[in-house]
Amino acid sequence: MSTSKQIGSKTEAYLERDKAVISPSYPRAYPFVMDHGKGSEVWDVEGNRYIDLAAGIAVCSTGHSHPKVVQSIKDQAEKFLHISSDFYHPVWIKFSEKLVSTAPFKEPAKIFLGNSGAEAVEAAIKLARHHTGRQQFIGFYGAFHGRTMGALAFTASKPVYRQGFMPLMNGVVHAPYPDPYRPILETNGRDYGETVVDYIENVILKHALPPDDCAAILVEPIQGEGGYIVPTDGFFPALRKLCDKYGILLIDDEVQAGVGRTGKWWAIEHWDVEPDIVCFAKGIASGVPLGGIMARESVMDWPMGAHGNTYGGNPLACSAGLATLELIGASFRENAAEMGTYFMDALAEIQVRHPSIGDVRGKGLMIGIDFVKDKQSRKPDKALRDRVEKIAFENGLITLGCGESVVRLAPPLNISQSIIDESLKILEASITEAEKER
Repeated sequence: MSTSKQIGSKTEAYLERDKAVISPSYPRAYPFVMDHGKGSEVWDVEGNRYIDLAAGIAVCSTGHSHPKVVQSIKDQAEKFLHISSDFYHPVWIKFSEKLVSTAPFKEPAKIFLGNSGAEAVEAAIKLARHHTGRQQFIGFYGAFHGRTMGALAFTASKPVYRQGFMPLMNGVVHAPYPDPYRPILETNGRDYGETVVDYIENVILKHALPPDDCAAILVEPIQGEGGYIVPTDGFFPALRKLCDKYGILLIDDEVQAGVGRTGKWWAIEHWDVEPDIVCFAKGIASGVPLGGIMARESVMDWPMGAHGNTYGGNPLACSAGLATLELIGASFRENAAEMGTYFMDALAEIQVRHPSIGDVRGKGLMIGIDFVKDKQSRKPDKALRDRVEKIAFENGLITLGCGESVVRLAPPLNISQSIIDESLKILEASITEAEKER
């Protein structure tokens, strides 16, 4: 397939204007300047059409500009745009009531709202310290929890996120994440997730961090930025058991994996494990900035004034969030599960035909394609992954990399089979072209 999308004069002009005024810290994947979008399709300022398999990093869960979400924002905007969190408003309450009905634990839940995933993680850290009276935490290598100073102490996917910002918040010890494709601990035939939990108990809690000082373990149910890594089935049951044994809270960071993306409301539900605190953001409001935490009522016991923010419960965000939850609850979760299976089955067939594809993994519409130098060694091939991403873009497909050598696929949850079929043709043609350049 020959390249069909060209950088035009409008794009070049916007890139120059961006360079003059925008912080250089933003990691730009490629020169796509968006004009508008509809569902799983987007158009740039030159009029070129693309299929969007990134959805703003799993944010546009109901597709671009879903009519119900847009109308909900318009209706609320005509009433009022903001009232500080010192007061009340109906849609904040309605959204929170709908959200707690999805809680992945039996105990009644309570909600704290902010603006982003990093804010959600910061709130979870503070709540865990307050509730337990303890100060220390356990995180995981490969994790991404945000770039603010508390969240950054847990983020361990790329050193660039930390470079130049030391010292970070202290009190975080990291453990290996149970990556079944590239394990780094000896399993001796056991489930690798159980092996990792044994390491936490018999190495970390025995030699580095007294259990009575550990407030919580913060973990992604499926690692996002770390490579769309799905843990083995024994991991979360063993981790829950460990937390119960030592009175440690389990914080479930569902910022990227949650809100229906994997076919369930929350990804941790795939393992029938109940967390104590859930962090959410990204897909919760279809692109309107919104994030927060959901916690067991007995855990969210901090007093008035202990934590807050100006924009908490923003009426526009809550209106978009309520419309989003209604859509996902109606049919989009089921579509994510069905289309995710269809996507994975097709990718498994493509994998057989391409020596560069070492692993295809995921749940629902959270799918990773891991590119390797050869399938036997499983050594990551970052250069090839980058070429695939670039060529796919030139051929009209929006994707994003993650981990060292993974292309992630996280399209809107209402993506159709016909759009998936079209994207698969573009993706395989792009892989074939990239392999020829090896």
